[in-house]
Amino acid sequence: MQVISKHEDVIYRSPWPQDLYCYTPSLANGFAGRLLLSFDLAGPGLKKLPGPKTDIGDYGSNQLHIYISDDRGHTWHPSATLAMLHARIFRAGTALYVIGHSGRLIISRSNDNGETWSQPTVLKEGPLNWHQSAGSIDYRHGKVYISMEHSPFKDRWGGGDPFLMAAHENDDLCQLTSWTFSNKAEFLALTPRTKDFCGVNPSCWLESNVVRIYDQNHLLYDPNDRTVLLFLRLNSMLDNYAGLLKGLEAPDGSLTLDTVKLPDGTPLLYVPFPGGGMKFQLCYDPQDKLYWLIATQSAYNGMSKKTVPFRERRRLELFYSQNLFDWGSAGMVAIGPAEHASRHYASLLIVDDDLLVLSRSGDLEAKNCHDTNLITLHRIPTFRHLAPPPFDPAAKA
Repeated sequence: MQVISKHEDVIYRSPWPQDLYCYTPSLANGFAGRLLLSFDLAGPGLKKLPGPKTDIGDYGSNQLHIYISDDRGHTWHPSATLAMLHARIFRAGTALYVIGHSGRLIISRSNDNGETWSQPTVLKEGPLNWHQSAGSIDYRHGKVYISMEHSPFKDRWGGGDPFLMAAHENDDLCQLTSWTFSNKAEFLALTPRTKDFCGVNPSCWLESNVVRIYDQNHLLYDPNDRTVLLFLRLNSMLDNYAGLLKGLEAPDGSLTLDTVKLPDGTPLLYVPFPGGGMKFQLCYDPQDKLYWLIATQSAYNGMSKKTVPFRERRRLELFYSQNLFDWGSAGMVAIGPAEHASRHYASLLIVDDDLLVLSRSGDLEAKNCHDTNLITLHRIPTFRHLAPPPFDPAAKA
């Protein structure tokens, strides 16, 4: 398959590949054409780095790094380091924010287009079990809609049960009172404990993306425009399935997360989805009215007799869809030089006619396919030509 990205720029290279690892790449638009990216570092080698660090995280603690670009992503320079992990940068009103956690749910604000950032503010104390990754964010009605999640277990990894959160863009989002939280969508409560019809038998969901349907012909379109969908990574035997939830905003602004119901009332819990077994990110392009997806493509999809630690993470692929359920491949973005040299956990951002992809990557010096030593940026020029014109169900044959 053709590799469609024209460049692979190394944004960050770990000075100690066996001891310092790169996680959670995120891309965002700033103001006046500025772009921002972030990623966090962790591992035994983190103690050698100066600066703030979380008191909980991968290998004990993490450190978030923020970079900015004023030439549409061709060159980057560091802006800040914060004690945060699983973070996303986003724009709201006249400010920039980065939301993540340190066990606690925390957020930081920039009033100068990313040059400086506030000391992270704790939005939610509670148990030290918040989780997420750099998933999609939705904007509508002067609000920002985002998801975070709780890990259901304190003593082991077990995915994350999401909350939908919303706030008015012009409010101070570092204040808890600015946010409305939905109920928590608990995997163990909402999903059956028997194998589903495809034998996927998932154990948890996590790392959700918030998206909205704009097509009035779509079965799940909301004429009141108060519904979002959450597509979630699904931990199961097979890689190409995702979890699905619906977020509903009531007239009073309250939020509810529930399962999607088919016309006969059957809950639609799991959907075929390329790369749904690993962290992915969705992006809606209003120009071509298509959804774009960056995901890890499996070559063997769980069917190997040989156990692969952390699953397959080497091949990063771009997909397109008109309806979020039927996907076509736009091509391979990147392939690592070996199985432990990953291209995964990527984020994407439309920049004019190009698509930027920020990847958690590794070279041959990487410890393994999970604990990688690079953050790489991939540019796909004039990306819209990779998809055919959208299907028009009303068009005459």
